[in-house]
Amino acid sequence: MKTLGKGWLEDYLNFRKDLLQEVSSKAKGKSSHPEHSLYRILQPTGIMYGHGLRFEGEPEEDLSQKDRMKILLAESLISSSLLYHDKAINNPDEFSNVIMKTLENIGNFYNNIFPELATPSKTLFGRKKSPLELAEKILEKRIDRTAAYEGSFWTQFFHNSLLFLDVFIFGQWIHTNADKIVADFFRYEREELRFSVVKVIAAASHANRSVVEEEKKLLELFIQSTDLSSEKRKEAFAIFEKGIDITEINLPSENSWILKKFFLEIAILTMWADRRVEKQEEDFLKRFSEYLGFNEEDLENSMIAIEGFVLEHWEQLEYLQNKQDYQLVSEHFIKRVAKVAEKNKSRLQREVQDSEELGEMLKKSRSNELTQVEKERMRELLIGVLKTVPTFVIISLPQKFLTLPILLKILPKNIFSDEP
Repeated sequence: MKTLGKGWLEDYLNFRKDLLQEVSSKAKGKSSHPEHSLYRILQPTGIMYGHGLRFEGEPEEDLSQKDRMKILLAESLISSSLLYHDKAINNPDEFSNVIMKTLENIGNFYNNIFPELATPSKTLFGRKKSPLELAEKILEKRIDRTAAYEGSFWTQFFHNSLLFLDVFIFGQWIHTNADKIVADFFRYEREELRFSVVKVIAAASHANRSVVEEEKKLLELFIQSTDLSSEKRKEAFAIFEKGIDITEINLPSENSWILKKFFLEIAILTMWADRRVEKQEEDFLKRFSEYLGFNEEDLENSMIAIEGFVLEHWEQLEYLQNKQDYQLVSEHFIKRVAKVAEKNKSRLQREVQDSEELGEMLKKSRSNELTQVEKERMRELLIGVLKTVPTFVIISLPQKFLTLPILLKILPKNIFSDEP
């Protein structure tokens, strides 16, 4: 996948075949709720926050942001379809059929729910386009609309985070018959959910009673990109001008877990516009989290998810290029993760004791300096130990940030003792 010219989607599917089959087998196992599994796939990539920063098994080529977003949107939609697929996939042929059906669904979904992206199913010469061709063209059109707003981290956050709503609505839409009434309903839901995001951002911006100039400009940019009706836009600007209480947001009562997570994390990330989260904003997040039906642990997990995402991609998020900010975020993140690790101390100690390789390295490190290769291997093993904690099964850990010295700060000291 050296370039993303014509045929990039087919190249991607061939390149990602094994990983997508793994997603399919996880869905078959039903070891966790599909929405938890989907969050586990989407959250590390940055697509929920408007940034296509990383995907597993990424090729070495330096892809543009636009190309990366195309791949991640394709992967997110396909993964969603596989996770919600309700029948076992028993062989490669069945898997291929499911993928082709998913591509057909992608074309139909955007043609029905996003009329501004409507793409004819036939070429100029009357030849019927394959589902693969149609899906590729439509995904390009969808990303072209967001690429028009490329700029700072925040500009992209406000515009591209709406791609997550595409994935969410698609997960619902694939289980329906695409008649006109159904299409009208989902077009209405699309507008309502986008308007809910506006309300969440407005409420979060007013949480500390002071709306900074950056936030005003950003919300204007965001409203311009949402394709809201002129009436809704006026309402959105009015809401942002005077603020809105969380009880007035009126999120749909049937909200899914992942949609609620998205709203909560959008609120948290909005508060980063002025590079700090104040006491009033923390109080707002607690109230908002309760309003969404989450407990303190859910909020803490989302704070870890956002801080981990920011730390992992610090160099790419140019708005945060400040040593003091980095130090502050690092300290908060280390404290939060250390708290989770302490709660799971017994589990972690068992994992350390059960790893013969880790035991040998720890023994050696007490009397000799480890080589760089050994230190890196020890780092990988300790991250593996941390990943056995249920919290980190769902939340992605920032791999680059978790150096060996930081891991030794995070993990409880006594898990390395020989005593049970």
